[in-house]
Amino acid sequence: MRAKRNKLPEFEAGHVWLVGAGPGDPGLLTLHAINALEQADIIVYDALVNEECLSFAGPAAVLEYAGKRGGKPSPQQRDISLRLVELARSGKRVLRLKGGDPFVFGRGGEEALTLVEHNVPFRIVPGITAGIGGLAYAGIPVTHRETNQSVTFLTGHDATGLVPDSMDWQSIAKSSAVIVMYMAMKHIDIIASRLIEGGREPDEPVAFVCNASTYDQKVLETTLGRAAFDVGAANLRPPAIVVVGQVVRLRSALDWLGALEGRVLEKDPLGTRHEKDAG
Repeated sequence: MRAKRNKLPEFEAGHVWLVGAGPGDPGLLTLHAINALEQADIIVYDALVNEECLSFAGPAAVLEYAGKRGGKPSPQQRDISLRLVELARSGKRVLRLKGGDPFVFGRGGEEALTLVEHNVPFRIVPGITAGIGGLAYAGIPVTHRETNQSVTFLTGHDATGLVPDSMDWQSIAKSSAVIVMYMAMKHIDIIASRLIEGGREPDEPVAFVCNASTYDQKVLETTLGRAAFDVGAANLRPPAIVVVGQVVRLRSALDWLGALEGRVLEKDPLGTRHEKDAG
């Protein structure tokens, strides 16, 4: 294992690595991510990074928080991007550690373009996005042969913090059997209404997965029509992934974390017949 680790890339001075930390569980860090953490001089990390992931940092690494939280004082995105440029130009090995994947609603593209603008060399290290990995920890697959052949990923708010008006909610409601939403819990009342107006059934299953893949993970199963009321009554707080679609019903059979704690799983929540594998 150590010999293989020695073949991983060297983190050069004056370079920036944009690294995805995954949805929360440190075990979901990639080898490239751990390699970056061990070599970095300074780690600029965001609010969605589980601080347990930072335990892989080298003993001399400087940790710099650059988290953004809705409704709270936060650094401006442009300031964060320029800070990466400043640190790299000072000769540091700069690790920009982001929750999930840098290029999936993570503003990694904006930061990378700023680095290009200032001729700062960089590397992208993908991470497991919460919309896939976080749901898997809740026992909800984003695709299943019996339910859907497509999945739509979207954000619940735009740069202004409001529900995106540019989104064609009617087309989304009609075209995608499964909808996975980031940063949508705050506006779920408006979003649910728009999806129902677009043709989705009020009794369609919905799940909220908060603090996905961590010890604090909480899952609320409800319906599109009751989503706003139930999430308020449950007093849930972000970060959260919201998923709409029949795949939510599979959680009763695939909640592997619940099974480890002794919960009995349903054998066939969809009531479908399964073909035996050939051979």
